[in-house]
Amino acid sequence: MPELPEVETVRRGLAPVVTGRRIAAVELRRPNLRFPFPERFAERLVGQRIDRLERRAKYLIAELSGGEDLVMHLGMTGRFTILEKGRTDTPGEYVNSVGADPVHDHVVFKLTGGARIVYNDPRRFGFMVMMPHAERSEHPLFRALGVEPLGSELTADYLAARARGKKANLKAFLMDQRIVAGLGNIYVAEALFRSGLSPNRVARALADRRGAPTERAEKLVPAIREVLEQAIDARGSTLRDYRDASGASGGFQNSFAVYDRAGRPCPRAGCGGEIRRVVHAGRASFYCPRCQR
Repeated sequence: MPELPEVETVRRGLAPVVTGRRIAAVELRRPNLRFPFPERFAERLVGQRIDRLERRAKYLIAELSGGEDLVMHLGMTGRFTILEKGRTDTPGEYVNSVGADPVHDHVVFKLTGGARIVYNDPRRFGFMVMMPHAERSEHPLFRALGVEPLGSELTADYLAARARGKKANLKAFLMDQRIVAGLGNIYVAEALFRSGLSPNRVARALADRRGAPTERAEKLVPAIREVLEQAIDARGSTLRDYRDASGASGGFQNSFAVYDRAGRPCPRAGCGGEIRRVVHAGRASFYCPRCQR
């Protein structure tokens, strides 16, 4: 499943092409993806100008001039391809070679100026929904989401307040989308390593008895931001076949310190530990038991 940096890479690839353009036509080649398309989907989109393309957690959101939002989720294998002026760009590719098969091209957005945006999804775990922009924050997809990990609301004070009294481990706490939106397995593991915290430690360790943030919380916030920003700069992580807007692989996997490195030496200078794999709620966690406490 693509995580926040991969989805942000897709957004940055699409935004310059779609922002400010109107949707001239929409071609639906099947009635559904994970869910059926919204009622009168094409009719509601045609003629609308895309005023802005943004990301919330792992959702892409096209704000339309008529007051509605088109919300898109890539699922496991969804990708967009830009066809314009004889060139082809793929601002997000999470599928193997079968994904290039046009039989999986399920939606085509034709924009003014001649560009076409093709949505391809072999497994069809992605989806597209529409909602009034003014009601987005109360929509079931968004109303329970926590703060954005790259936004100003993620602070040590915030984490301490949410962690106070929590018995869950740090891995589960950070992956709870009601606390931090869009933070996934890979980047939680890497942020915990950089902050020297074990995924096994209880979340309440981020707050002292008065509820104030501990040194652990103070270290964790910049580690989360640093990991995500570096991953975005590297165009995401390629675990199978993710590609950026130019078709090149994401490169952050070359910087993994612990993720998927079980049995290898800890990369922290002078540590001498060995990366261990544990399972939390069915998800693999990787950490160094010597330097992550």
